[in-house]
Amino acid sequence: MFSKSSKEKAKGKAPVAQQPQAPVKPAPPSLISRDLKIVGDLKSDGEIQIDGAVDGDIRSKTLLIGESAHIKGEITADSVIVHGTVNGQIRAKSVKLAQSAHMVGDILHEDLAIETGAFLEGHCRRMDEEKPQAAPAPAPAPAADTGGNTPPQAKAS
Repeated sequence: MFSKSSKEKAKGKAPVAQQPQAPVKPAPPSLISRDLKIVGDLKSDGEIQIDGAVDGDIRSKTLLIGESAHIKGEITADSVIVHGTVNGQIRAKSVKLAQSAHMVGDILHEDLAIETGAFLEGHCRRMDEEKPQAAPAPAPAPAADTGGNTPPQAKAS
């Protein structure tokens, strides 16, 4: 009952208490207020809300463009909601142009929603999810040379 070997076995089998991992809390969106103008590129792994002016390219996971915003440059994101003015290309999985949106440029999208009253001057093209490209098919082999012995052509009468 109080032997040394049973104590050693109990030590080896003691359950290890694990601390539950708290879920990772997303960061609040980065804000660019209406009185701020940025000349240069923006890059974020989270959400950006723009109410000011940006002269440059924007890369973000989620982008919200407010009514007072003016953006001149290329936008690349997973989701873009436009309430303001954009001059440039948008490349995103999901794009929504609100009633107050003024968009001049092309939109490359998977999902596109345009509210009545939104202004759009440009092309909209659907992007398919990127699939691995198969190897190109080999070119057909040229016909074997029969040494000039070709069958005679049938003559039409």
